[in-house]
Amino acid sequence: MADYLHGVRVIESNDGIRPIRTVSTAVVGMVCTAEDADPLAFPLDTPVLLTNVQSAIAKAGTKGTLRASLQAIADQTKPFTIVVRVAEGDGATDEAKAAATVSNLIGTTNAQGKYTGMKALLAAKGKLGIVPRILGVPGLDSLPVATALVAIAQDLRAFAYVSGWGCKTKEEAVAYRNGFGAREVMVIWPSFEKWDTTANATVVAPAVAVALGLRAKIDQEVGWHKTISNVTANGVTGISADVWFDLQNPATDANYLNGNEVTTLINETGYRFWGSRTCSEDPLFAFENYTRTAQILADTMAESHFWAVDKPMNPGLIKDIIAGINAKFRELKTAGYIIDGQCWYDEEANDATTLKAGKLFIDYDYTPVPPLEDLTFKQRITDRYLLDFAAQINAA
Repeated sequence: MADYLHGVRVIESNDGIRPIRTVSTAVVGMVCTAEDADPLAFPLDTPVLLTNVQSAIAKAGTKGTLRASLQAIADQTKPFTIVVRVAEGDGATDEAKAAATVSNLIGTTNAQGKYTGMKALLAAKGKLGIVPRILGVPGLDSLPVATALVAIAQDLRAFAYVSGWGCKTKEEAVAYRNGFGAREVMVIWPSFEKWDTTANATVVAPAVAVALGLRAKIDQEVGWHKTISNVTANGVTGISADVWFDLQNPATDANYLNGNEVTTLINETGYRFWGSRTCSEDPLFAFENYTRTAQILADTMAESHFWAVDKPMNPGLIKDIIAGINAKFRELKTAGYIIDGQCWYDEEANDATTLKAGKLFIDYDYTPVPPLEDLTFKQRITDRYLLDFAAQINAA
């Protein structure tokens, strides 16, 4: 009678709803060059986590793009920032060096299985325990680099900001944007200007670096449901090209760029990004925050249910999963991150054969928060406020 007990038993039950924690979103992933950076602080082709961006600048050197990019981010906020430093290319000519740098930025998998260049961002979670969600290659994102970065963004469920590389006019910027069709990327043109403390002069500053910091700041202070558009950027003193902007006129440079899904820069009570649209060929993800909402919900729901994998699949488990997701949707709705969402069990998708194979399909839908892009006021002139004119005078 091994089960005999003259006493008290405690059988612990761990059934019930688990809280769902939203994945971290204000995490920058950036690829830069800096030949004179501290090799211990910034080893080549290795993701490095910075928890204090401003202090890390001391070891970033003065050459390449790393120092200026870190400062542009720090001017906005102090987010977790994952940096991959790559070597500048070698070659007999400037063109050969530039081409080799492009290859270094894009990266590969070497003979030892190490990811290099921007592909090292894929190793960030395994090495650092954190996933970069806001990606950029400031000052070096030529078309080959930008297109490679989009692929990395798709792998990580992240969002990439790229410049209108080499574009001198708004028409060239629009033509450049047409080379992209992914929801995970936003094209920005032109660049900012700012004071450089190394050159002791005003220089052209890649808008992408500012975008990385500002996006993280918005995530921290407002939320990932707010687009990058119409938020003041810190630390900039000008715009590198003339962009005509008028809030009420559709026939402007800024509106032309926005209408063709290029985010531009304006000076309206402060320097700002102006435009919320991605390069998505699918109108469901036309806005930056639509893409990020989809990504963040997908990772949040998946990562928060690691605990459920391999548990006995009984009705109680499924009820707990559904109840937990619906509770999360209520939380996100109350906080304003989504309009609403709902999770349910579809009997048709889960027939006996499917369940017997250990498979389960849970459905949910959601509505992201639309940005107010086009506001129209209907103004009317009327004389109805004169009908009681005499009464108003006599009452006074």
